[in-house]
Amino acid sequence: MPHITVDYSANLEQAIDMAAFCDLLRRAAIETGVLPLAGVRVRAFAATHVSIADGNPEHAFIDIALRLRGGRDLATRKRATAHIFDTAEKFLAPIMSKRPIALSFEMRDIDPELSPKTGTIRDHLPDHLKG
Repeated sequence: MPHITVDYSANLEQAIDMAAFCDLLRRAAIETGVLPLAGVRVRAFAATHVSIADGNPEHAFIDIALRLRGGRDLATRKRATAHIFDTAEKFLAPIMSKRPIALSFEMRDIDPELSPKTGTIRDHLPDHLKG
């Protein structure tokens, strides 16, 4: 059940195709081979009120948070973090070369004993994608 949340400054609305960015993150998460396809969810929220660094209104940020059910070892989580962050960084490189943007990523474990889950997405996936 990897949940990826993207918080970003609203001054990026016109500069970045956020739907494409969300889809890119979804695909990168699946490419890691350690995050289950049926559980990957990506969503993005614009922060309309921000104040960054020296207050310059051109400054922007993108903060990516990935929460996943505990149980994966550190090396596996580090590989997944590196892949997803590198993918995001490459996608954003053209805009980051033109304006000040802070990009951050954090992966956090969710305690499975304190996070019950249920759902029917797997029931509706083609057989070759069920996992």
